[in-house]
Amino acid sequence: MPNLARAGLLLNPEISDYTSVLADAGSLAQKAGVALISADAHNPDSLAEAFAQFSGQGVEALIVVDDAYFLNQRDELAGLALKHRLPSIFPKRDFVQAGGLMAYGENLTEFYRRAASFVDRILKGAKAGELPIERAPPQLAINRKTARALGVTIPPQVYALANDVIE
Repeated sequence: MPNLARAGLLLNPEISDYTSVLADAGSLAQKAGVALISADAHNPDSLAEAFAQFSGQGVEALIVVDDAYFLNQRDELAGLALKHRLPSIFPKRDFVQAGGLMAYGENLTEFYRRAASFVDRILKGAKAGELPIERAPPQLAINRKTARALGVTIPPQVYALANDVIE
């Protein structure tokens, strides 16, 4: 969204790093010249209120912060984003499978696959403290159907960068 002026940030106020996430997002938005509108949600009523707030304040796109509650509400969040016509980026591919527009973050399936590999090595005698620390690279997932429904044009070069394009 090259002309983005107002972005929404959806956070759960119960996360431990709430203050730092909000401060970091505000700093990045300021550097980008984008007004950041944040809303808190931690239950179904507050989710609906947050999206009403975003609509009322002219939010043009949405960032959803990584949170277990939000992951459990991924179908609801994807539906609300589509209903309010908000192009949204989520922290995990699972949201894109539920109908969200984009996700950039860890792939939970790959995370668990890697964890299983570590468990296997430990069960075969490796010492946990001697295993290398590995971090899977973030994955980009895009839902092409949602992009069409929102009228968002995603450049071909962005699709080319995607690890997963859901039709």
